[in-house]
Amino acid sequence: MTDDDDPAAEPRLPLYLRVKRDIAARVAAGTWGTDGRLPSEHELTAAFGVSRMTVHRALRELSAEGIVSRVQGVGTFAMERRPRQEFLRIHDIAEDITARGHRHHMALIALEAVRALPPQALGFQLRPGSKIFHSTVLHFEDDVPVQLEDRFVSPRFAPGYLEADLTAQTTARYLLSLGPATEVEHTAYAMTPSAPIRRLLELGPGDDPACLVLLRRTWSNGIPATQSEFIHPGSRYSLGSQSSTLPSG
Repeated sequence: MTDDDDPAAEPRLPLYLRVKRDIAARVAAGTWGTDGRLPSEHELTAAFGVSRMTVHRALRELSAEGIVSRVQGVGTFAMERRPRQEFLRIHDIAEDITARGHRHHMALIALEAVRALPPQALGFQLRPGSKIFHSTVLHFEDDVPVQLEDRFVSPRFAPGYLEADLTAQTTARYLLSLGPATEVEHTAYAMTPSAPIRRLLELGPGDDPACLVLLRRTWSNGIPATQSEFIHPGSRYSLGSQSSTLPSG
């Protein structure tokens, strides 16, 4: 395997990005204590053995992404990273279906390594063309298809993904066993499915022509972990959330 084939090696990754990733990982791990104050640029320059310009760029991008906060004349501080799970929790569809008293089964359509397109590479903090993992799974409730899952997975987070037995366990269950999702981003919208998607979901002329799509990105301790698309027949599935609030007064 060459270095180009192994995203974990990334020997030609720009120095500032390596420094940026290292600082982000330390922020996620709480390395800099309760006040979250990072070492000065001068101290970071010496610690990483790089130029001050490299450290400055890394901190500038981390600040723009909300990972650190830079206070002029005071210093740089780790920002509190809060999981964005207000809309939906991460769950295993098999458990949901079983809890309703129905039978879950699934069909594994694809499990492969692919080259990351530029938008995917950006999301996973990799070079375009780096290897990532891809899977497509069709989920059934009893014998009715209710979800088409298309998932991209970072080899850094799940190096053994291609060897996992995804016919015996769902992708969600396998990935959650590797580590928690410490940050989650959800987007939902309606779409008119293509002919291949209609065939997979067994949508007939009398079914609702729209599908409900959920896009999810997850991070685990600062590392981009997954980018997933879940497509549901509009007439067979709904999404919801629940929260509790303290009574006022």
